[in-house]
Amino acid sequence: MNELSFTVPLWAWVTLAVVILAMLAVDLVAHRDSHVIGFREAALWSAAWIAVGLGFGVVLWAWQGGEAASTYYAGYLIEKALSVDNIFVFALVFSFFAVPDAYQHKVLFWGVIGALGARLVFIFVGVELLKIFFWTAYVFGAFLIYTGYKMAVSHDTEVHPDRNPVVRLVRRIVPTDPAFHGDRFIVRVDGRRMVTMLFVALVAIEATDLVFAIDSVAAVLAITTNTFLVWTANAFAILGLRSLYFLLAGLLRRFRYLHYGLAVLLAFAGVKLILSETPVGKLPIPVTLGFIAVTITVSVVWSLAATRGETGNGGPGGGPTVGPGPDVTADGDTGRASGTQES
Repeated sequence: MNELSFTVPLWAWVTLAVVILAMLAVDLVAHRDSHVIGFREAALWSAAWIAVGLGFGVVLWAWQGGEAASTYYAGYLIEKALSVDNIFVFALVFSFFAVPDAYQHKVLFWGVIGALGARLVFIFVGVELLKIFFWTAYVFGAFLIYTGYKMAVSHDTEVHPDRNPVVRLVRRIVPTDPAFHGDRFIVRVDGRRMVTMLFVALVAIEATDLVFAIDSVAAVLAITTNTFLVWTANAFAILGLRSLYFLLAGLLRRFRYLHYGLAVLLAFAGVKLILSETPVGKLPIPVTLGFIAVTITVSVVWSLAATRGETGNGGPGGGPTVGPGPDVTADGDTGRASGTQES
């Protein structure tokens, strides 16, 4: 395992938190009015987020040297690649619940907030476990290898967001109005406070992301246990996830073989984590970075070549096509389900 260690003063953590909060605030203000995110807008925001992520690596290079920067880039790249699989599930959830395009950004914004919090907890817990119990490297490694295998052989398995236990629990214990009331998560109907289907979609996004968080954090921990590097690699990759969704959602079907590349990356991270606790030791960061870059490139080029001439599903909400949930009958003009009451 890469035991790269350097002192991170309190001001660095505070500055990082301020930068992340400032970027989130800018994003929230820029999208305070619910509107459909077009390809051009998504491309500009994606470029901005990627520039920030890559720029942070340059700052690390100047501050802590090339090894710290290359380690960060390896973690950032693998997290960015794995986030594409999140996009498939986001598209499926939005399609299943018939979430209007104009409200999808708000769901993703708060979904990313939850994702950052979950990853922060998993990172600190995972790092401490690896430091205290060396055998957890074997457990995490085996988990990543198994996850990679499942991704390769079961990627086309149909997913039912409404069967998620967290979503089912929410709909059972919280009064739910099977309608969309603009971009609101909570409304009052006939004097009774209820959550909307937009809130249920948010819960589905958060619940499914918890699974992705475990995979992605474990994969980056295979590269380094430096808490600062693991957190920044995850944070800067996740911050651009919303824009990446609107950029790629309509083209998801063209990434037909990308999941094989992601499966290979997860298995590679698992093997790397296991080897770190054997006489073989850690693999050099340049080897890791090169392997990640080659794997992603090959799977993307393979996918695009195999689907040449095909088009995406169109629109930001493209992706896997499933029908809306049993309680939702979408009204294309208003974004509401038919037969609902006004609040």
